[in-house]
Amino acid sequence: MIHYHYTETEINKILKTLTIVVDTRENKNQHILDYLRKKDIPIKNKTLKTGDYSAYIPKNEELGITRDLYLNGCLERKNSIDELTGNLGKDKRSAFENELIRASQNPFVLIVEDKDGYEKILKGDYRSQYDPKALLGSLKTFEIRYRFSMVYIDKLCTGNYIYHHFYYMAKEYLKKGML
Repeated sequence: MIHYHYTETEINKILKTLTIVVDTRENKNQHILDYLRKKDIPIKNKTLKTGDYSAYIPKNEELGITRDLYLNGCLERKNSIDELTGNLGKDKRSAFENELIRASQNPFVLIVEDKDGYEKILKGDYRSQYDPKALLGSLKTFEIRYRFSMVYIDKLCTGNYIYHHFYYMAKEYLKKGML
């Protein structure tokens, strides 16, 4: 495979076309869509095999991009600590772990829309009966086992986080000739 090295000007031009892919099954995400639209960031709705968000650089023959280039990463979003802990119950835990296994094939981040989420885990401030120490142990074990990171963030910042996560991923890939 031949890797092309773009100039800084070309990279900046390409990055303006970066398109955020939103899984068609993602819901309660109007705040994210509003942010992306307000910033004129292209959005594409598509069923994703794993994760809620991904990104790609559209075909651009002028710059030698002969086909859409999908980034090999995804973001999974949970809208609260309660949704996260709900995924760890007896009836949902194996489905959640299977989702983590699929996602671990590429770099991914698990976003929890609760800026105080980590503190809530430590204090047991959630609806689940899950013991705080056991919950923290499960989550940290999953992070290591499936090579992902978890981010606790205010939902007002989620759209910004999603865009910049993929923007800098694409920029680094373009600089290193990996796309």
